[in-house]
Amino acid sequence: MTEAVPTLAPPIPVKIIVAGGFAVGKTTFVAAVSEIEPLSTEAPLTQMSRGVDDHGRRSTKTATTVAMDFGRITLGADLVLYLFGTPGQGRFQFMWDDLVRGAIGAVVLVDSERLAESFAAVDYFERLGMAFVVAVNTFDGIAAHHLADVRDALALGPGVPLSYCDARDRPSAHQTLIALVQHAVALATA
Repeated sequence: MTEAVPTLAPPIPVKIIVAGGFAVGKTTFVAAVSEIEPLSTEAPLTQMSRGVDDHGRRSTKTATTVAMDFGRITLGADLVLYLFGTPGQGRFQFMWDDLVRGAIGAVVLVDSERLAESFAAVDYFERLGMAFVVAVNTFDGIAAHHLADVRDALALGPGVPLSYCDARDRPSAHQTLIALVQHAVALATA
């Protein structure tokens, strides 16, 4: 008699959105944490975008996402996250409704020196009632503002997880994703 080989259940696929304003680090975040070569729909910035797309004084940005970024990360044998990065400009926000369909939650990346760029994303996920966390991107390892001040400025409720994140750093981005999954599960089982 042969021993039965246990079959492993396929991992649960989970869709995550990475959103935020223009030039806050969404593409960088997806690329840093993805275990596959990320799909990116970047197009060069042109002279036509001057005065329309403000990417801040620190940025050396030469391209922008025009549809989405896509990446994947496996969290254990039973969970696979599929990451969808949104375009940051308001003129592309019409695509968000399609991108968020089926998602369990979102990471809203924030540049604390350009908080106004974050209001649209925070409002969008609050309006949907979707679980989201806010991650303040620490460009060059610098936290320009205290988290309590960012929470107040964005009018975030106490139940919205808020943390610093370096979008270039895989462990930092990974921790942000874990915080989102934990938050989404807690809201779903409450």
